[in-house]
Amino acid sequence: MGNYSKALEFYEKTLNIFEKAMPPNHPNLGTSYNNIGRLYDNMGDYMKALEFYGKALKIKEKALPPNHPSLATSYNNIGRVYYNMGTYSKALEFSEKALNIVEKTLPSNHPDLAISYNNIAGVYSNMSNCSKALEFHDKSLNIVEKALPPNHLLLATSYNNIAGVYSDMGNYSKALELYDKSLKIGEKALPPNHPSLAASYNNIGRLYDNMGDYMKALGFYEKALKIFEKVLPSNHSDLAAFYNNIGLMYKHMGNYPKAFEFYEKALNIVEKALHPNHPLLATSYNNIAGVYSDMGNYSKALEFYEKSQKIKEKALPPNDPSLATSNNNIGMVYYNMGNYSKARSFLEKALTIAQKSLPPTHPTIKIMIDNMNHIETM
Repeated sequence: MGNYSKALEFYEKTLNIFEKAMPPNHPNLGTSYNNIGRLYDNMGDYMKALEFYGKALKIKEKALPPNHPSLATSYNNIGRVYYNMGTYSKALEFSEKALNIVEKTLPSNHPDLAISYNNIAGVYSNMSNCSKALEFHDKSLNIVEKALPPNHLLLATSYNNIAGVYSDMGNYSKALELYDKSLKIGEKALPPNHPSLAASYNNIGRLYDNMGDYMKALGFYEKALKIFEKVLPSNHSDLAAFYNNIGLMYKHMGNYPKAFEFYEKALNIVEKALHPNHPLLATSYNNIAGVYSDMGNYSKALEFYEKSQKIKEKALPPNDPSLATSNNNIGMVYYNMGNYSKARSFLEKALTIAQKSLPPTHPTIKIMIDNMNHIETM
C-alpha cells in the first residue's frame, strides 16, 4: 500500500503543476489523469478510477481523430473498470467501442486485436453467454498462436480464459488441460510472486473445488493467497475473493470456525470497498449463509441467502446461473425447515433458470433435478 500512496502523491504533484501551467485540454493533462486512474484501478478503488479515466477520455476525444489507437486504450480501461465493478452491460459497451477502433486501424493478426477480443469474451463469460465467450476467445487465440512465440504470456492468458468458459460449462477435464498449459507458461515467464501466477493457482483451485477435491483446491487457493497478500493492499477486493474461496474449502471439510474466519475477512473488505449491489457482496452473504445452513441454523441461513439474492436480482440478468443457485439454496433451507410448499416453489424457479442458462449435461442441472425429485416424495 505504501508504494501506491507514494505513487499517488507523485502523480498528484505532477497534475497540480500541469493544471496550473497548461490549457485544460493539453495531452499531458490527459496522461496525468490516465496515470492516476490506472493507480486507483490497481488499488481497487473503481469509482475514483472511473473519474480519472473519464477525465483523460474527454481530453483525448477533443484532441484526437475518432479512430486514434489511444482512444481505444481509454475505452478498454473504462470497460475493464466496469467489468471489475460487475457492471457488465457498460463493460461490453466500452470494450466494443475499443474493438471498433482496433479493427479499423490494426492488421488482422495484431496482438492488440487479440486483447480486444479477449476483453469482450470475458464480459460475455460473466454474462453467462458461453457460446459468445468462446467465439471471441477463439478469435483471440487464433491471433496469438500465429503471431507470438509459444511461451508468450498472452498465449497463457488465452488458454486460461478459454479454460474458464469450459469450467462454467461443466467440462472440467478440458478446463484443467488448458489451465495447466497456461500455468506452465506463467511459471517459466514470470517471477514467483507475480499476480498472474496467483490467478492461475486460484483458477485451478476453483476447478478442483468444482470437482469435489477440496484438499487439492485448498492447496492451490493458499498458494494464490500467499502471493496476493504480498502484492495487494489489505482492502483490495481480489483478496476478498481469495478469502471466500478458502472459507468455502473449510466449509466443505466441516471446519466451520475456520470457514467463518475467512468469510468474515472477505465480508469486511467488500462492505468497505465495493458498492452495495456488487456481485461479490452477494457471494459473501451467500457463503456465510451456507455455513449457517450446514450448522443447522436455518433462520440465519435464510437471512443471509435472501440478502444475497436481493443483490443478484438487481445486478444480474434474470436467467443467470447464479440466480438458479440462489433459488436452490433458499429452497433447500425451506426443505430443511419442513416448509415443503415454499421449498418446491424455490426449487422449481432454480431448475427453470438452470435449464435456460446451462448446457443440459451440466452437473448443476442434475443436482437440481435430484433436489426436486426428493421434494416430490415428501
